[in-house]
Formats: sequence, structure tokens, C-alpha cells
Amino acid sequence: MKPKPKALIIDDEKAIRRLLHLVLVEHGYQVFEAETAGQGLSEAAQRKPDVVLLDLGLPGMDGQEALKRLREWSNVPVLILSVRSGTEEKVKALNQGADDYITKPFDVTELIARLKAIQRRAADTSVDPVITSGPLMIDLENRIVQVNHKEVSLSSTEYALLRILAQHLGKVITHRQLLREVWGTAAEDRSQYLRVYMTHLRKKLEGPAGKRMIKTEVGIGYRLFA
Repeated sequence: MKPKPKALIIDDEKAIRRLLHLVLVEHGYQVFEAETAGQGLSEAAQRKPDVVLLDLGLPGMDGQEALKRLREWSNVPVLILSVRSGTEEKVKALNQGADDYITKPFDVTELIARLKAIQRRAADTSVDPVITSGPLMIDLENRIVQVNHKEVSLSSTEYALLRILAQHLGKVITHRQLLREVWGTAAEDRSQYLRVYMTHLRKKLEGPAGKRMIKTEVGIGYRLFA
């Protein structure tokens, strides 16, 4: 028997979660729930759902930030369900990696149709939330970096660079790709940004006599040793 697809609902409104739960179970899903973004990210890492239904107006961490963090280590299809109907919110969510956006109140038939559609389009390219390479351990879900079991403090930019290299472990990432993903398309020709931050990152990870972890591919980019 084919296993049921897993759906994760992240919404702080109990009535909405109850409605979605009933609808999804009726259409053959195994359903998990979370009422905060933090709980939702933990559930996503543990349950590895086939689809996520995410509200934006969550307590604590906003849904937009939760989506951004989820996309650091998972390509699970995400359907936004929100009362926010403004174009700016929709565009931001889609640019952060949402697959579709429906405003509340919603039509149940349309909801299920859109869920099925984004699942069909999705490729199974999720990254393990914990990446290890020799003495290096990166917990993408909790943004923790350790070398030889000791936590290393990184700036947000240093962490972003390391995360990209780790997600392509052993592969060369070009200067332009790193600049574009960390600083945006306007910075693609500003390679001095990259040299400065990579120097800082190396010092923190490798120390004066530590194992070399990041290799420079001259004229091309950088590679994190597998």
C-alpha cells in the first residue's frame, strides 16, 4: 500500500488548524500541526512532510522569516494561507520560496487542487538539516556551527556563505554565485566583499593550525571539502 502523503499545518489559529486537519485527512493526508514558527520548523525537520501549509501572522517569529529559514535546508512545497492580501506580501513570500499563496477565507476545493499542483511540480531535493564534514558540523535548522564539537560564532554573512558551500559539499561554487546569493545581483562584480568574508570565515573555522576546510579554486570560486 502506498504511504499517505504528509502535510504540516503551521497556524496559530486553532479553528483553522481543525478545519484544515479534517479536510486534509478526508483527502488522504497524514496531518501534523504546529502553532508557532519554531514548532513548525522543528516538525518539518522531524516529520519531513510532503507539503507545508503556512500562515504568515504567527506569534514570535513571523511566517515570512520561518519560510526563509525553512528554505535554507528544505525544498518542501509550501502553500501560504494568510489574511494578508496585499501584493507586496504575496511577492515577498513567493520570492522567499513559497510555491503558492491563498488568502483567507479560502475555498476548500481550490485549496486541495493547489496543494496537489505544487506537489506535482516539486522535486525531491531537500537537504539534510545537519551537515557534517570532518570536524565541522552545521545544524541548518538551529543555525549552529561546531568544529571539533565546540560551537563557533559566525556573523550572519559568514553563516550564509558557509551554508551555501555546505549545501554543495565538495562542489565548486563560483564567485558570482556566492555574491548573488548573499548580497544580491547588484554585487556580482564586487569580489572584494567575498575575499574579506572568506578570510574571516576561514580563521574562525580553521584556526592557526586547524584542518583546512575551504579550498580556493583560483579564478573560479570556493569549495568546502567533503
